[in-house]
Amino acid sequence: MAKTKNVSISVIRRLPRYYRFLKELSDSGMVRISSADLSKRMGLTASQIRQDLNCFGGFGQQGYGYNIKVLYEEIGKILGLGTPRKAILLGAGNLGKAVCHHMDFASRGFEMVGVFDVNPDIVGETVNGITVSHISTLPTLCNLYHPDIAILCIPKEAAIELSKTLVSAGIKGFWNFSHYDLALDYDHVAVENVHLGDSLSTLCYKVTSLEKEQEEKEANK
Repeated sequence: MAKTKNVSISVIRRLPRYYRFLKELSDSGMVRISSADLSKRMGLTASQIRQDLNCFGGFGQQGYGYNIKVLYEEIGKILGLGTPRKAILLGAGNLGKAVCHHMDFASRGFEMVGVFDVNPDIVGETVNGITVSHISTLPTLCNLYHPDIAILCIPKEAAIELSKTLVSAGIKGFWNFSHYDLALDYDHVAVENVHLGDSLSTLCYKVTSLEKEQEEKEANK
């Protein structure tokens, strides 16, 4: 496998999509696929796919294409999905419960070992088989389980405050739904910020652009 230090973040962000599509293809019984066929299914160019995969060594064979199962497994290794990771979730409100219930953490190598909240009406509830603990017990659980990942479904102010405790406890990465970019404070910790409002605004832009295109087509008839 090629060195990945200088691989652009745009390529990295496409890898999970490749991984998902390849899983679906493998489950359907397909054995191999060309970059041209994969490009049609994913809405990318064949050249883009080859360039992306060449960042990690290629994996294709001239005249054969890609072995779907092999490529799926290799991308999983690149993403680090085969390495077991323990995770905790902070904030068991509506968003936190939805994330905990609907994300298949186990299939991605994650084990959820704790869910926390400050609301006494929520503490003691069971979320996807895990009893919600009070946030005051966070240091004790971190010492016990040594989680790698913290999922933050909490307000900005709480994220800023609790992140210090979490980093000190050995957290290596944040899946951050708060409205604060923790990467600004911790350049030695992996941060993936999830801005639902930004995503919705992007969708609005795309809808607006399509409307403008349609209006231009109508005007040029």
